Amino acid sequence: MSHDEVDRLIEAWRRERPDLDVAPMEVLSRVSRLARHLDRARRAAFAAHDLEPWEFDVLAALRRAGAPYELSPGVLLEQTMVTSGTMTARVDKLTARGLVSRRRSDDDRRAVRVRLTELGRKAVDAALEGLLTYERNLLADLDDPDREVLAGLLRTLVLPFDDAPD
Repeated sequence: MSHDEVDRLIEAWRRERPDLDVAPMEVLSRVSRLARHLDRARRAAFAAHDLEPWEFDVLAALRRAGAPYELSPGVLLEQTMVTSGTMTARVDKLTARGLVSRRRSDDDRRAVRVRLTELGRKAVDAALEGLLTYERNLLADLDDPDREVLAGLLRTLVLPFDDAPD
């Protein structure tokens, strides 16, 4: 069996602190390390398409909304988990790049809608395709049943965080 860095860390902790149950680290340290590796890979995948991760997040939220690919700033806040001020700055930057536009709502002229432009749609679609190619390669050593089990186990760990009030 192969050993990874977490195995070495666990072995050292068990030697130095045999009084502690370090079993949670066997799972969560790997999740943490994997998250760092995935973050780097995602940044590279998005950079290949001239996008920052936060830009992809906003554009992807709009793209997933379906035609006409627009949302209110409030919905974008919920989906990207940032503050109102941060979202305003992000929409300003995306507007300046021509990736989104703002328009007044037809229902309430005081309300604003953020809409994905054609350039934004092409950028997010290309970045998503690049990301999925990388992620497919990453999971290539797992067969479909193992991927399903892993997805279910990770879902179980994530759900309490998703369900927690902000």
